[in-house]
Amino acid sequence: MLKQYLEAGRIVGTHGIRGEMRLECWCNTPAFLSKFKTLYLDEGRTALSVTCRPHKNIALVTVKGVDSIEKADLYKGKILYIDRADVKLEKGEHFVQDIIGLRVTDVDTDKVYGTVNDVLKTGSNDVYEMRGEDQKLYYIPVIPDIIDRLDFDNGAVYIRPMKGLFDDED
Repeated sequence: MLKQYLEAGRIVGTHGIRGEMRLECWCNTPAFLSKFKTLYLDEGRTALSVTCRPHKNIALVTVKGVDSIEKADLYKGKILYIDRADVKLEKGEHFVQDIIGLRVTDVDTDKVYGTVNDVLKTGSNDVYEMRGEDQKLYYIPVIPDIIDRLDFDNGAVYIRPMKGLFDDED
């Protein structure tokens, strides 16, 4: 089952003296968070009215009612969350947090190869880092020739492995 609230990043410090905070972003870009008027603490249990703006490789977050460096400092180390209902993804886009943990399964044989550990951004295409049943790490290019489909209901990504993906074949 997909989580309703997804990690957006962690407060790593303050910015200035008026309560603004530096957020280490765990989403696409710091600009992505500028669309949100509400972020959450405690895995979605506490709503915060916010304004966000990108600043270099982080986001600067102002929380309503937090107007001093002392108040902002209390948030240091806290994880902020977004509500998935507040995001409209384009067709074919997925949250990385939904992909991590999926079983990598052969579409033709139902053989399970392992579990997705991470999603790496390479520029041309993403790559799924998978920990195999043998505990080795494997890297699966996210391309149509290999990825058949993602099935979040069943917790699996179905693939058609190409020659050499899981062994040292030439």
